[in-house]
Amino acid sequence: MAQEVAEPRRRSVQCASPKGLHRMAYLEWGDPRNRDVLICVHGLTRSARDFDYLARALCDHYRIVCPDLAGRGDSDRLADPMLYVVPQYAADMVTLIARLDVESVDWVGTSLGGLVGMALAALSGSPIRKLVLNDSGPVVSHTSLERIAAYVGLAPVFPTFDKAVEYVRTISAPFGAHSEEEWRFLAGNWVRKGQDGAWHPHYDTRIAEPFKKNMPEGDMLLWDYYDALRCPTLVLRGAQSDLLSKSTVDEMTRRGPKAKVIEIAGVGHAPTLLHADQIKRVRDFLLEGTA
Repeated sequence: MAQEVAEPRRRSVQCASPKGLHRMAYLEWGDPRNRDVLICVHGLTRSARDFDYLARALCDHYRIVCPDLAGRGDSDRLADPMLYVVPQYAADMVTLIARLDVESVDWVGTSLGGLVGMALAALSGSPIRKLVLNDSGPVVSHTSLERIAAYVGLAPVFPTFDKAVEYVRTISAPFGAHSEEEWRFLAGNWVRKGQDGAWHPHYDTRIAEPFKKNMPEGDMLLWDYYDALRCPTLVLRGAQSDLLSKSTVDEMTRRGPKAKVIEIAGVGHAPTLLHADQIKRVRDFLLEGTA
């Protein structure tokens, strides 16, 4: 692979919210002239670099764009934490797609990134051509919401990077088996070294405020969005996922876009898309029917 497409370019775009302007950072891989664009959006507390492995595998076919959602990674924090919600994220993505100057995009979204993609794809005239929902769907179990609420918004301080890796291994155990190198990669996408010499989570802990305030008493139901989808849709489900149930994905094959479903053995919430078998399944779906 040519060196110029092996590493991303760092860029940003200015977005608007009801409380002002904010800068959304993103990584861009591949030929910037390529009209075939793939947008990859991370989960609740993660960042754009989660897709490095996938991007390297696909940037020979796509111009790949991986944003840091507002409040994460290198993107600005929002003035009002109650704006850390899907409608704001979707609006930011519309601005991003306008910046990219393309009429359509393919989309890979992990967890929250899948919900943002689903909300955008459900709109009339949506630019999303193909949609990959990575352990994400129209029913988010209350059990998983409670699990996430137990750690989102916490601000642990780690004296060493190794301690941060240990913590990420614990809270991200549902990711399944990974090598030491992969755990260090996942931890490195989640923490930054501060001026105090310690390591801190690299997201605005105030994202927990709307998450907890808006938590339903039962499962979160988003079937109206899903049933409005018209694009080919692939669902990757961790076979041990506590967020996306087997009964939900079975229903997803029968209604809306009648998604193709692939279960990933030995994984809960969510597949990390670091492993060759997971990457191949995404690649095969996205490139099906292309020359």
